[in-house]
Amino acid sequence: MARTKAKTKTKSRPQAKTLLAWYDRHKRALPWRALPGEAVDPYRVWLSEIMLQQTTVAAVKPYFDAFLARWPRVADLAAAELDEVLHAWAGLGYYARARNLHKCAKAVASEHGGRFPDTEDGLAELPGIGPYTAAAIAAIAFDRFASPVDGNIERVVARLFAVEDAMPAAKPKLRALAATLTPPTRAGDYAQAAMDLGATICTPRKPACSLCPWMDVCEARALGRQEDFPKRAPKADKPTRRGVIYWALDAKGQVLLRRRDEKGLLGGMMEFPSTDWAEKRPTIAAALKDAPVTAEWSELPGLVQHTFTHFHLELTVLVGRGARGKDGLWVSVDKLADHALPNLMKKVARHALKHLS
Repeated sequence: MARTKAKTKTKSRPQAKTLLAWYDRHKRALPWRALPGEAVDPYRVWLSEIMLQQTTVAAVKPYFDAFLARWPRVADLAAAELDEVLHAWAGLGYYARARNLHKCAKAVASEHGGRFPDTEDGLAELPGIGPYTAAAIAAIAFDRFASPVDGNIERVVARLFAVEDAMPAAKPKLRALAATLTPPTRAGDYAQAAMDLGATICTPRKPACSLCPWMDVCEARALGRQEDFPKRAPKADKPTRRGVIYWALDAKGQVLLRRRDEKGLLGGMMEFPSTDWAEKRPTIAAALKDAPVTAEWSELPGLVQHTFTHFHLELTVLVGRGARGKDGLWVSVDKLADHALPNLMKKVARHALKHLS
């Protein structure tokens, strides 16, 4: 008796048209997206993409609205002073983005006649625009065939294909797989659709698989292991750095500020002077030798604690009364808000004022 060959069911691949149909019904209303019938504004797309790096949509919205109200065109932003931009950016973190934002606006205004290049290669030549951002702007603003892959898209693709490789080593594979899904038309809508899917349905925890347009072709769902992807290598413990920061007050009650170097952490931002940040906390005697000005110094109780991407920080605050010296900028305490202080320095100010009130 002849044997009948068993049929093997071929799993369908995710289809862009399915996701686009879902996006047309459920896309998020975001301030940088064009309304129906409006032309896409590359300036808005660029500004939002720079702001959204390492940050959430909820955190970005008020900053985006404030920037757009103050600098409605790229030429307006290019004409602004860097201090104005840094001050408006304060609180969003990763301040190199703000410096590069300003440099990029100047380059677009002076070298491109106020128009953004409309290709990935052209965009990638601008300050602060890396491969992802170039692809995102090219696709969303100019509908070029490009495949931007952000954290949301990485998660969607890792689950669709049940990619077992751990992050961050899996990134090249995820980018290659994502590129196979990008359609030849509506690339910008498709990129935003994939971002929206990751942000609203294919979330890191408890994804709403029953609402997903790709639920029937998702390998992670078929395995019942949605939350296992993307896989991540164990995180190394963050080291802790320590230092001493100086709250120096002159005879008028003004506090001393200085500007950090343009390069490096918090580059170009204003700060209260401090010692180096190292694993071992400097002794108070050593910190007094390095004090930025002559004053009557005393130590405040407690520590100012802050966490950066790669390390924790603990700062002891020294208050110097009757400070004498000319280096730096002396500012009335009630005028500190007028300066580009990062969140760490705002914490220092709150700590000092709490113990001195």
